[in-house]
Amino acid sequence: MTKGAITAVRHDPQLKAYYNRKIKDGKNNMSVINAVTNKLILRIFAVVAKREQPFVKLNA
Repeated sequence: MTKGAITAVRHDPQLKAYYNRKIKDGKNNMSVINAVTNKLILRIFAVVAKREQPFVKLNA
């Protein structure tokens, strides 16, 4: 899932802003990638299990 998180940081404006903010705060690169991975997993779970609706991308 690490490669998925790296790709998400490159292409998703919300996750890119989150990544840059955490790096600017002094967090370790891999710690932030793990946090992004967790956010991706939570998004997937929210779509598949809870809402049963497609993901709606919000403006960053």
